[in-house]
Amino acid sequence: MNILFKIFKKEDTGSIGIGAMIVFISMVLVAGIAATVIMQTSTELEMQALNTGQETIAETASGLKIETIEGYNSSGKITKMAIEVAIRAGSPDIDIGQAVVEISDSSNKYILRYGGAVCDVADVNGDIFAVSNFGAADDFDIISIQDADSSCSSDTPVINFGDHVMLAITSSLVFSSNSGILPRTDVSGMVIPEVGAPAIIGFTSPSSYSDQVMELQ
Repeated sequence: MNILFKIFKKEDTGSIGIGAMIVFISMVLVAGIAATVIMQTSTELEMQALNTGQETIAETASGLKIETIEGYNSSGKITKMAIEVAIRAGSPDIDIGQAVVEISDSSNKYILRYGGAVCDVADVNGDIFAVSNFGAADDFDIISIQDADSSCSSDTPVINFGDHVMLAITSSLVFSSNSGILPRTDVSGMVIPEVGAPAIIGFTSPSSYSDQVMELQ
């Protein structure tokens, strides 16, 4: 009787040990699978957070700013405009060739793109409004007035920190219905770069044009 009891006891113990091992192995497998899923999820979240952070920095800490807007008066109408722009502090290089100018005279809205011409300050001869390349009806050209590293060329009109360029717009062609900008005209718009904050255009033309060259903004 004692022998049978011992045999049954050994068999029961062996059965319990195998079951415990199966449960243990199952727990290890489940934990491994869960750890893999958690690691993959955390990696994807980290990458998404990094991309979001980089895009946020690009949108908030980069872009263009307007230094001044000059207008040229011809027969009581502003027939040409020169918009001086530079990049914001901390901004990466910006390709002006990919920028878009949106401008409105409260009656119509126009979209201007880069026309393909860059004029160096050495070719200006003291009068920017005498430059031959001054934008067509639907585009703007560039007058490079400060570009120490010569990064702004016709093929690659890229500006970096310290560079200053003027966007040359023939307003008599853009605002063709009035052959230019008339007095007391509300003008608004933006210079929108490929990445980053846009530069805001906003001014009201003077009530009378007494000077040939006027500061509009």
